[in-house]
Amino acid sequence: MTLTLVLVLALLVGVSLGLLGGGGSILTVPLLVYVAGMDAKEAIATSLFVVGVTSAVGMVSHARGGRVRWRTGVLFGAAGMAGAYTGGLVGGRIPDVVLLIAFAVMMIVTAAAMLRGRRNVDPDRAPEQLPVGRVLLDGAAVGLATGLVGAGGGFLVVPALALLGGLPMPVAIGTSLLVIAMKSAAGFAGYLSSVQVDWTLTLAVTGFAVVGSFVGARLAGRVPAHVLSRLFAWFVLAMGTFVLLQQAPAHIAVPILAALAALGAGAGVCYGFVARCPLRRAVRGT
Repeated sequence: MTLTLVLVLALLVGVSLGLLGGGGSILTVPLLVYVAGMDAKEAIATSLFVVGVTSAVGMVSHARGGRVRWRTGVLFGAAGMAGAYTGGLVGGRIPDVVLLIAFAVMMIVTAAAMLRGRRNVDPDRAPEQLPVGRVLLDGAAVGLATGLVGAGGGFLVVPALALLGGLPMPVAIGTSLLVIAMKSAAGFAGYLSSVQVDWTLTLAVTGFAVVGSFVGARLAGRVPAHVLSRLFAWFVLAMGTFVLLQQAPAHIAVPILAALAALGAGAGVCYGFVARCPLRRAVRGT
């Protein structure tokens, strides 16, 4: 039953990647830790493999449609690989609880970025020359985060490509899959020096995620993307909070939960009764 549940959820991970261009690791790590029972390091390493392969497969259809900017993707991805490999080496020597707390923080930051919304770029206003130094620096930073905690791929890469490279959003999403595949491969290589991988489970999860990515790609044109993105963001925020509470000591978890409840109540009052509440813009995207 556990294996069946893991594979069904892996299918949903692939749907997320195909539909939203990201979110694979954000879902895969909690799935492997809390459902499959892996420790944090093995879950992160496995997640990097699953998401890397799924992204590479998903990139093919984007490449055929001309939605992959190879020079920008390879440049950003190469810098990301250096950062991801370093993150994988370091992450293999960090205590599990620290990794999971860092992962939870990454989930919360990602959710906030998603609720803020992606900024599309007018192709006519794209920079004439690619800011190579900035691309390398941002690529290395994003790669380090990805390699360390196994997350922070698509939802960090897509805005970076759109803003730095001046790519339209469909091209940024297609190019991000190339970058994610490169970074994930490097981060996985870094973890292999200190982590044993269950290849049977890893390949099974990868296969189901790949199938899910094809389903997500087919649904992408039929479901309003902004609605899905915001629902997914709230889900990621809830999951990040759950992981953070799971790792917090009991005497700290209760005050944190009380503070979150108070914050939630305040947010509800703001949304329901304050005409200019920022939450309304965040939820509705206006």
